[in-house]
Amino acid sequence: MIQISLFNAIGRTTQFIIVFIALLAVSAQPSLAQSDYPNKPIRFVIPFPAGGSTDNIARPLQNELQNTVKWNVVVDNKPGAGGNIAAEIVAKALPDGYTWLMASVGTHGINLPLYTQGGGKLPFDPIKDFTPISLVAELPNVLVLNPEFAAKNNINTVNDLIAYARANPGKVNMASSGNGTSIHMAGELFKSMTKTYMVHLPYKGSPPAVIDLMAGNVDIMFDNLPSSISFIRAGRLKALAVTSAKRSAALPDLPTVAEAANLPGYEVTSWFGVVGPANMPADIVSKDSAVLIAAINSPSVKEKYLAMGAQPVGNTPAQFSTFIKNEITKWTKVVKDSGAKVD
Repeated sequence: MIQISLFNAIGRTTQFIIVFIALLAVSAQPSLAQSDYPNKPIRFVIPFPAGGSTDNIARPLQNELQNTVKWNVVVDNKPGAGGNIAAEIVAKALPDGYTWLMASVGTHGINLPLYTQGGGKLPFDPIKDFTPISLVAELPNVLVLNPEFAAKNNINTVNDLIAYARANPGKVNMASSGNGTSIHMAGELFKSMTKTYMVHLPYKGSPPAVIDLMAGNVDIMFDNLPSSISFIRAGRLKALAVTSAKRSAALPDLPTVAEAANLPGYEVTSWFGVVGPANMPADIVSKDSAVLIAAINSPSVKEKYLAMGAQPVGNTPAQFSTFIKNEITKWTKVVKDSGAKVD
């Protein structure tokens, strides 16, 4: 009996040690897996086509990460539905740090109130389904016209446009990069505050809209400054004003819409930031944030952003989370007051 009891005790002790070692190994796996992160390419999903402002903001960041910290970041443009297609892809991705979204004021500010009014819904929750990592940059939109349209109708100022639109309701076509984008909402807010009616024509991104604008197929657009600035400087687009509260350093002679048309309170700025799926590991979020902030503040990226009229930012995940919540609150009021809807 004594021998059997002793044997059983030794057996139980051995089993306990084996189980304990196994538990240690399992608990160590995530830490070991994350210690060499990233060890494969990071998919950087962009909600709009190549050549648009969102893409233009992403590319210098991608290059800096690849050249400086040797992270393999692969840009993947997934345009459509005002950015909702790309956002849904990232919302449903594994939260392992290998899928990022270049979020925008559209995907994480405007689309929730715009698409849900009247009983609609988004295929994702901009707060619950994502992990904020860092705000990247902010920039103004710019009111641009087809030069021939402007010349034909003697439109040289914002007030000229307002007078023409009031005299010709429904005859001015207003292009945008898609429903819910800042380009769309800048126009809707303008229509609401000036009591004008212009026909909204949503495109799948800014580049095709700008091409049609220069071709004369549409009349005006409140485009993001980076995707129009080269065409403005070349004389292929006529710029009347920027939508920000202050003038842009990239085009200092251009007035704001508010000052040009005496519209106090008119202000629309676009922003872009990196988010991942919800429930990303804290150590990966911290590492991503630190690397992104360093890249955003690098001389190379700063120079490129400022040249295109964008202001580099870079902030903590907590700060970016608060920023997104405030943007949703802000745009919920704007959408309601303007009466904007998905066409």
